[in-house]
Amino acid sequence: VQLVESGGGLVQPGGSLRLSCEVSGFTISGSAMTWARQAPGEGLEWVSVLYGGGTGDINAPMKCRFYSSRDNAKNMVYLQMNNLQCEETAIYYCAVGASIALGVDSVYRGQGTQVTVAA
Repeated sequence: VQLVESGGGLVQPGGSLRLSCEVSGFTISGSAMTWARQAPGEGLEWVSVLYGGGTGDINAPMKCRFYSSRDNAKNMVYLQMNNLQCEETAIYYCAVGASIALGVDSVYRGQGTQVTVAA
C-alpha cells in the first residue's frame, strides 16, 4: 500500500492550496480516508475524515475553510484548504482509515507534503 501526497508549498496567509493523495495497492472505495497534519514540535492532528459511505467530517478549527473529497474511480483523495494561517504550517498526510481522529496513527500513511504559510 502506497500513499503519495502532493500539492504542498509556500503560500501567503489567507491563501489557498489543494492537496492530492494518490493511493496504490489498496482500493479506497468503501474505506474511510483521513487527512492529518503535524506542525513542528507538535503531535499528529486530524484534519478531515472521509467515510466510505460518502459522508465526512472536518476538525472544528478548519470547518468552513477546509474541504475534502474523494474520487474512487481514480483512487485519490483531495484536500482544499482556504484562508490558510501561519500556524497551519505543517506536514500534511493522507492515511487509510479513521483511527487518527481517535488518537491512533494509521498503519498506512503517506510521507506527507510540506505546507508553509508565511508572508
